Formats: sequence, structure tokens, C-alpha cells
Amino acid sequence: MNRIIPYGRHLVDSEDIAAVTEVLASDYLTQGPAVERFEQAVSQRVGAKYAVATCNATAALHLAGRALDLGPGDLVWVAANSFVASANFAFYCGATVDFVDIDPHTYNISVGCLAEKLREQRLAGRPLPRAVVAVHFAGQPADMAKIAALAEEYDFAVIEDAAHAIGATYDQQPVGNCRYSLMTVFSFHPVKIITTGEGGMITTNDHKLSDRLRRLRSHGVERRHNFNSNSARAWYYEQVELGYNYRMTDFQAALGLSQLARLDEFISERSCLAGRYFRELQDAPLVLPWVSPRVRSAWHLYVVQLAGHLPAECRDSVIDQLRARGIMAAVHYMPIYLHPFYRQMGFAPGCCPAAESYYQRAVTLPLFCQMTEQQQLSVVGNLNEVLDRLEK
Repeated sequence: MNRIIPYGRHLVDSEDIAAVTEVLASDYLTQGPAVERFEQAVSQRVGAKYAVATCNATAALHLAGRALDLGPGDLVWVAANSFVASANFAFYCGATVDFVDIDPHTYNISVGCLAEKLREQRLAGRPLPRAVVAVHFAGQPADMAKIAALAEEYDFAVIEDAAHAIGATYDQQPVGNCRYSLMTVFSFHPVKIITTGEGGMITTNDHKLSDRLRRLRSHGVERRHNFNSNSARAWYYEQVELGYNYRMTDFQAALGLSQLARLDEFISERSCLAGRYFRELQDAPLVLPWVSPRVRSAWHLYVVQLAGHLPAECRDSVIDQLRARGIMAAVHYMPIYLHPFYRQMGFAPGCCPAAESYYQRAVTLPLFCQMTEQQQLSVVGNLNEVLDRLEK
């Protein structure tokens, strides 16, 4: 058994390899019929009318912003606790970004903070956001019904960043059905719930948005006929707007289709692993994750915090000691606005106090589908040893 225990890892089996090999021996390598089948399978799985595959989730976010015509003068609000891509896409579109603090229990965007920020903006006569990005952190969906109610009141678009959350549910409905949002973005990076190597997907129930997302994904080009048909001028195409090459390949889609067939199995295994962490760490000096009764988490991550009586400055030492023992603990995430790129724009500590407090104490423990009980108990045992030394 490998001594190193990563925080996350993909699981690719012989059926996945066979699916990819079949496409590699076919007539299509770039975007082709496998991509279309994958899109249809995802849309059916999550209950959305349309799904548009992309080369990665960052590209999907960019396309979502472009499809909304975000640009100079527009404001996008993002949950502070996320990977930088959740905010960067707005700058790709020429828009401006601001941040909303998190709920200290779920680590998702705080509906209370969002509502208060919106009220303050309106009362002060300042611009309201064109879009709000709700990040489903660690696989737990944000409180989408309340966010959607605010969106109706203040007239902004909701984008769900569900990079962590395919397979999760909110009010027993699949994340990605876009009941409470205009678009949902998924990631298929290797450490996510299912993988296509790199890859992303946008779901929506809006036909016009779906058409535009597809056009923007492929250079802004439209074809009036199928390129492989015998129709007159089947070769003819026109670029109608500036787009990108953000397409997924067919062999990536084949891997995604094969992985999607085991999504329930993956979620079940991750839930079992999370359950063992809850049992084994219940007496440790840690704050364990809290999950809303309205949701089923996909358990992309299992994040604990050091208990309040332990100095926050010990967090880095805990991670360093675990990694020295071959346990690749990590941190998800530094508040986006604390990165140097955002500091140069004038953001500073104090913007989102709950996100900063969380970040100072957060430790992401390893969790991946092929993780053995022995590996998990090794993580627990070593973590308890490190914490015991801190308390003495």
C-alpha cells in the first residue's frame, strides 16, 4: 500500500479505459457523438432541459458570463470561500467582482449577509449585482430557494458553481436542475466526484442560453447543416460573434459517460467515508462539518476546523505534521480576495470575517473513493496524535 495518502484521487477502472479506447479507435477524437451523449446523460440525470459540455469548469463559468453579456460596469458577487476561478471569470468578461461572507455552519454563501449587502447597496444608491455565484462548497448545496427569492426581489441572475456537487440534492431534487438558478456549472477535474480528466458542463432550462453557450463554445460559429451530411453546402459556416475553443473531446466524454454510470456508487462510498470520520473524530478537539437537513452532500471534501480553545496559528503546524507523515491534508480555501491579485485591487482583510475565521482553522482531510478503512484510520490516528500534543 502506498504510504502517501492524498487528499483526493480519481478512480478509473477497466470499463472506463475500455470506453475511452473504443472512442480512440473510432472516427471521432474531438467533439463528436460521445459529447452529445454525455450532455444528454447529464441533463437527464440532473433534470435540466439542456447541458453544454466544455473543456473545463473555468471555461464553463466564462461562457456563463458571456452568455449573460456581462461586461464593463457590471458587478458580480461571489461567495468568498471558493477557488479563484469562481470569481476570475467575471474579469474575463470585463465585469467587476465583490464578495459575500459565508455561513459559519455550512461554509457556503450566507443568505443573511447577501440580503443585508443587497439592502445596503439599494439604500445607498450603489449598483446592484448583475449576477451572484452560489458555490456549493465541499459538495453541500447552498440555500438556493432563499437565494432565488432574493434574485427575484433584486433582479440578478443566479449561477450555481456546483464544481463540488454533482450527485448532491437540495430538497430531494438534484443539483443542476436549475430550478433556482439560470445556469449550473459542474467540474470533472480528476479529484472531483466524476472525472473526464479535465472538463466541465453547464446546465440550463433556457433554450436561447443553451444555443448561445454552444455557439460561444465553438468560436462563435454557426452551421446551418450537419458538417457530415450530404445536404447542399454542408461545409458552410459563419462566425456570428467572438467565441472560444472551449470544446470537450469525444474520448473525455466517453470517460465521463462511463463514470456517470457509477455516480450513485461514488456518492454512497464518499458518504460512508464521511460517516466514519464523524464517528472516529467525535471526541477530537475539532469542529466537524454540519450538513443541512434540506440537502444531501456529495462529500467532495471533508473539512474540519481546530476547536476554539486551540490557537488558530497552530493550524499550519497540524497540516505540516500530517504531511510529514504522508497524509496530504490541505486547506480549502483562502478567501479569494486575500490572494495577491485581489489585494492589488484594494481588497483587504476584514471584508468577510466569517470566511477569514473559517480559513484560519480549516483542515481538509483525505477523502476519495478507493480510500481503505486502514488508510482512513491512519489519518484519524495521526491527527489525534498531533492534536494531543497541541493540548499538552
